[in-house]
Amino acid sequence: MSGAARRSLIDRADPLLSIVAQCRLLKVARSTLYYGPAPVSADDLAVMRRLDEQYLATPFYGARRMVAVLRRDGWVVNRKRVRRLMGVMGIEAIYQKPNTSRRHPDHKVYPYLLRGLVIERANQVWCADITYIPMAKGFVYLVAVMDWFSRRVLAWRVSIGMETDFCVEALQEAMDRYGQPEIFNTDQGVQFTSAAFLDELATRGMRVSMDGKGRFLDNIFIERLWRSLKYEEVFIKAYGSVAASRAGIGGWFGFYNDERPHQAMGYRTPREVYDAVPACGYVDNTPASLPCCPHTHRHYNSSSRKVCR
Repeated sequence: MSGAARRSLIDRADPLLSIVAQCRLLKVARSTLYYGPAPVSADDLAVMRRLDEQYLATPFYGARRMVAVLRRDGWVVNRKRVRRLMGVMGIEAIYQKPNTSRRHPDHKVYPYLLRGLVIERANQVWCADITYIPMAKGFVYLVAVMDWFSRRVLAWRVSIGMETDFCVEALQEAMDRYGQPEIFNTDQGVQFTSAAFLDELATRGMRVSMDGKGRFLDNIFIERLWRSLKYEEVFIKAYGSVAASRAGIGGWFGFYNDERPHQAMGYRTPREVYDAVPACGYVDNTPASLPCCPHTHRHYNSSSRKVCR
């Protein structure tokens, strides 16, 4: 159980156990109950928005080059500040780095299994990733679970922090609604190498695949999803609240899954490709070129929430 989950169990009004006793039993530092993180300044939020846009265009830029680009555009920044904000956003340059540090012993890392693999059917490989979502004031994090073959977004969650819980919830919803894949691929982020996340995969008997450290192209399809989402929805909306971000992202995912045709998939939608089987109701080892099952057309707008909560 994560620290945030343990803290949520503490009842300040409990008549029998004091807060000190509850913290001791749950192994929670009492100071964390009273600590409130300092809000991010408006200036930092503006820099983070610009970093996010630049990272989509040049994900191989590290802090040094980001500083050079921002200074050229008139921003007053230094390397220390840019590196700190990139850490808050959860982004780093994609170039391969030497393995100079030892990983946390509780965070197991698996090999990348997709190199040379022919992915030819839905539910063969799923992937997941986290991205930073800017708002008018503040920001949130978004995790999505995607079917690699059809590009369909199977589940997603928005969170104000980078705890593991929201990633596990998205994974559980995807499996509850769509079954499970043969292989699940992620990057080596702490959320996806955590025991809570890996236990969910292990109990279902799935094979786990992880991108090479710093290898952006190992999870390329979900990286393309983030680019489309941000340019077509996030950057033009400037959400005013977390609720607005959930509604907007949910509406766009509904449009993406059910209405937005993909050139690489013969101008079919992800849902059509995912459901392209001889008979509706199950996924078979059939090529994506077979006729699609008929579906009632549904219109999605920015306020609809058809994919998941």
